[in-house]
Amino acid sequence: MLKQLTVSDGSNIKPKSNVRISGIGWFLFTIILILGIVGAGVMDSNGVPETIAVPFLIVMFLIGLYILVTIQIASQWEKAVVLRFGKFRNLKGPGLFWIVPIVDTVVNWIDHRVNVTPFSAEKTLTKDTVPVDVDAVLFWLVWDAQKAALEVADYRVAISWAAQTALREIIGQMTLADILVGRAKMDADLQKIIDERTTPWGITVQSVEIRDVVIPLDLEDAMSRQAQAERERQARVILGESEQQIASSFAQASEAYINNPTALHLRAMNMLFEGLKQKGALVIVPSSAVDTMNLGSMSGLVSLGFGQLNKGSESSSHKEEK
Repeated sequence: MLKQLTVSDGSNIKPKSNVRISGIGWFLFTIILILGIVGAGVMDSNGVPETIAVPFLIVMFLIGLYILVTIQIASQWEKAVVLRFGKFRNLKGPGLFWIVPIVDTVVNWIDHRVNVTPFSAEKTLTKDTVPVDVDAVLFWLVWDAQKAALEVADYRVAISWAAQTALREIIGQMTLADILVGRAKMDADLQKIIDERTTPWGITVQSVEIRDVVIPLDLEDAMSRQAQAERERQARVILGESEQQIASSFAQASEAYINNPTALHLRAMNMLFEGLKQKGALVIVPSSAVDTMNLGSMSGLVSLGFGQLNKGSESSSHKEEK
């Protein structure tokens, strides 16, 4: 979440010095100060008047302080924006560079690496008046340090506000369904809008990624029930289509049997045999089917066959017992 930011028109903003004290500067300052102290001590030991030794020490201290402030070091990914008497002079770095104290002012150190800025839009209404909370991440970098330092007071704060307002604008133009299923398009639109706003500041937007979309709990439950009802409807539709296919298959089978009673009798015998294979199975056949397909004699033969098989199995079991 973004912190509360104070908006300013920039009228009361003055360049402030961002001079850094480097390790080399401290080293040289220490060496010069030691040389000054040693030199003053030597002067005192040789009988040089104090009016000369003390000023010498002060001069050496001022020279060391001057070098301490003058030497600046910028990291590999940085650019230092230098003003001379309040006007832009040049960009310094990376590496070692010099400035003139009091005359030159380092107003900003610009980082040229890719920066990450999280931003969000809370309780923003979509096109279909649904309040949503959207969290996103912005990836950007500074390609022109001069513009980033001189065209906008605080480019980091400006980017945060530009991203947030663009996100709210995009949400207001899309429905909830489009936001949930069209995140890629939303990312591309956000990148385009924010990049147009930040280009005059020397900043380019590499990408925008939507992290999360939070909707009200009541609406989430309603959408869950709607999805469940839709799945049940699809299941019923599929079941009905299956019944139609089965009925069509039976109709085709009946056309094959209608002019071939022998095939129909064989099919009936097969069905009866399959039913009687199970132990203790009871098959109920309509009397009309028995008379039409001559199942009476067939069922008797089948029963007789099963009886003989049962007797044979019983006799074999008796023999094994003996």
